[in-house]
Amino acid sequence: MNVLRHGRLHRYNVTENEDSETSLLEKEFADYMGVKYCLSVASGGYALACALRAVGVEPNDPVLTNAFTLAPVPGAIASLGAKPVLVEITRDLLIDFDDLNKKIDESNSRILLISHMRGHICDMDELVSLCDKRKVLLIEDCAHTMGGTWDGTNSGLHGLVSCYSTQTYKHLNSGEGGLLVSNDPDLMSRAIILSGSYMLYDRHIARPETSDFGESKYYSPNCSGRMDNLRAAILRPQLRELSIKCEEWNKRYGVIENILGKSNRIGLIQRPSKEGYVGSSIQFYLDDISGQGITKFVNKCRKRGVELKWFGDEEPHGYTSRFDSWKYIAPQDCPNTKTILSTLLDMRIPLSFTLVDCERIASIIVEETGELD
Repeated sequence: MNVLRHGRLHRYNVTENEDSETSLLEKEFADYMGVKYCLSVASGGYALACALRAVGVEPNDPVLTNAFTLAPVPGAIASLGAKPVLVEITRDLLIDFDDLNKKIDESNSRILLISHMRGHICDMDELVSLCDKRKVLLIEDCAHTMGGTWDGTNSGLHGLVSCYSTQTYKHLNSGEGGLLVSNDPDLMSRAIILSGSYMLYDRHIARPETSDFGESKYYSPNCSGRMDNLRAAILRPQLRELSIKCEEWNKRYGVIENILGKSNRIGLIQRPSKEGYVGSSIQFYLDDISGQGITKFVNKCRKRGVELKWFGDEEPHGYTSRFDSWKYIAPQDCPNTKTILSTLLDMRIPLSFTLVDCERIASIIVEETGELD
């Protein structure tokens, strides 16, 4: 309410000796993550594009990314005029390391934008080792893994720079928004200038030293995409509750997973033992069911109040789209991913669901599988 009362919505509109809500959010998120630098921006997609620009991606550069992701990921690559190179996934919805090596050879790309799609974290030790060996720079899209870990390390601390979303359906909610974190001063000085700081970067708290902006302030373009103080003020109290919220999501995930696991028609995702996931959504398979059968199943669940998304649909719907519907990128053949997605269903798990709600929802899904041919 203080922001609304004083009316200083713009992050650089501050009084003498005042730290803006946006700068305070950046400092608090950096502390939460255990990193030196944080930048808040207008959206998660903007964060991805800003990170790509900050590492030096130029038009026509090939950029590797998962074939299973949401449209803002290839969209961020395409927004720079760069070329997404899609990498196959495994049945556990993780990037396929064999195909990644193959695509590195074929494309000669030196940038991987890994998307931890729907909160599934691959073996980050193996991925970092592979990237180091192949001299590939790693950027992490952590839109679905804020609060998650790999072997006790926060998701987002393995890449050179990592990006988060605070869009309505993410783990922190400001309606729209994004965050970048990094320990690299040169990269972050470029990102801050890119975000539209003008020469006001000294009003950031979680920033590199002033001397690190020596070249960035001249050579980095202003691609304005700042977060405002109102959204930052909405996010700061939520950040303090993030760990508790993650625990609550996992309780709900566990209830649903346990009930779905009792159906012999449903295939669950096997999660790595080192993965500290945040169960804000759940995915499962209806193997050996035709596309027509899955569409019928989804519609019957919807009539009973259960909203499911099918990633195998040829046509994009809502937020859900398959890689071959992205006609703005070069056509690419990912047959394994296409097969995997053909029977993959997805459901968000909002914290507004009680545990009793979760039991009922999962039971409805199981009941409807009994009606499948």
